[in-house]
Amino acid sequence: MCLNRVSFRSRLYELARDAVVPAKFGRRLSIAASRVLSPLPLASTVSGPVGRQSGAMKLVKASQDITIPDDIKLEVKSRKIRVTGPRGTLTRDFKHLAVDMYKTHDQVENDEGEMVEGPLKLRVDCHFGKRKRLAAIRTCTSHVQNMIKGVTKGFEYKMRLVYAHFPINANITDEGSCIEVRNFLGEKRVRIVNMLPGVKIVRSTNVKDELVISGSDIELVSKSAALINMSCHVKKKDIRKFLDGVYVSEKTTIVKDE
Repeated sequence: MCLNRVSFRSRLYELARDAVVPAKFGRRLSIAASRVLSPLPLASTVSGPVGRQSGAMKLVKASQDITIPDDIKLEVKSRKIRVTGPRGTLTRDFKHLAVDMYKTHDQVENDEGEMVEGPLKLRVDCHFGKRKRLAAIRTCTSHVQNMIKGVTKGFEYKMRLVYAHFPINANITDEGSCIEVRNFLGEKRVRIVNMLPGVKIVRSTNVKDELVISGSDIELVSKSAALINMSCHVKKKDIRKFLDGVYVSEKTTIVKDE
């Protein structure tokens, strides 16, 4: 006989009510019946910062907002983001993430007690996500925040030429889009490193043996600095003794905070 969910529960109640068992097993039976007959927990909706979730329960909806500044133009279409600001335009595709992205306004109360539209926000939602899919929400918002910061303040990495005996010579060519590193550990080989698109490198005017790499895209700026550092790795020697190289000394923005 096939029973639906309601009839099955009612039948269990009848069996538990009419069952005749010894007293020592009565408590165990009542606990077991309460576990079987208790309703199933429902997943809840969570908004705001997404933390680490215990267990394997899925959340119906998890979301996080980013406030868009007034001087920034942000466009969203099919999980493609285009951010335009004083320093230019940056684009990024988030189609590999299982999230929803859209612009929205929150209703806020003004001084007169009336409900008006608040500042423009970018909302990122994830439906029925577990731990890894929920982590994608913060990943997405962090990338967008870096894009907004890049088109307003820009990013700047400072690198130092470190040497003990053989001085490292750095020659910047092609209007700041290429650098030639010579005399590394006394070698005659010339190391040529091209900057990624939109990244410029100059020599510092205040500090000796310092290079300044700047751009609007934090990933392109950091990758360009990594390429310079990787070109000057010490090979076949004890790196605890031979510390020569080009290293990142400071990470900041082009437009300094007052």
